[in-house]
Amino acid sequence: MRPLTEEETKLVFEKLSKYIGENIRLLIDRPDGAYCFRLHKERIYYVSQDIMKRAASVSRKQLVSMGTCFGKLTKTMKFHLHITALDFLAPYAKYKVWVKPGSEQSFLYGNHILKSGLGRITENAGRYQGVVVYSMSDIPLGFGVAAKSTQECRHADPTTIVVFHQADIGQYLRNEDTLV
Repeated sequence: MRPLTEEETKLVFEKLSKYIGENIRLLIDRPDGAYCFRLHKERIYYVSQDIMKRAASVSRKQLVSMGTCFGKLTKTMKFHLHITALDFLAPYAKYKVWVKPGSEQSFLYGNHILKSGLGRITENAGRYQGVVVYSMSDIPLGFGVAAKSTQECRHADPTTIVVFHQADIGQYLRNEDTLV
């Protein structure tokens, strides 16, 4: 477990800012203690300072994980956000999309969201902006990237893709044998 380098921190914060904007500081400066990001085996973990100090007594080879895995750094230095970060992204999300009950299952199987399945969308969401996807009963289902802005969604055909799928809670079941 090591602290992130300057370049790694920039990659992680750029990705997180697509989804939660300036609320990144709320992840670090929390009233219940200090939290930080750490790298271990190409995975970025979000962990409290107390747990990090306790994990220092475990050797790196024997340490499987600690804290919450936020994503993975690829060999080409790109950061991919994992679904395990959803619980931390959802409360601070700038842009949200609600899907109709008939389209929830399609999204949870890994498909994009069509205009016909769109229930609501927050105002002023831009094209290619990160969005958190909710059910109509306000349960976070996953996250994606807006394929159309809010204005473009109003005039789009029902078969037009409005949100590109990134990750969803159905991945726990689809990939349970390979999820780390």
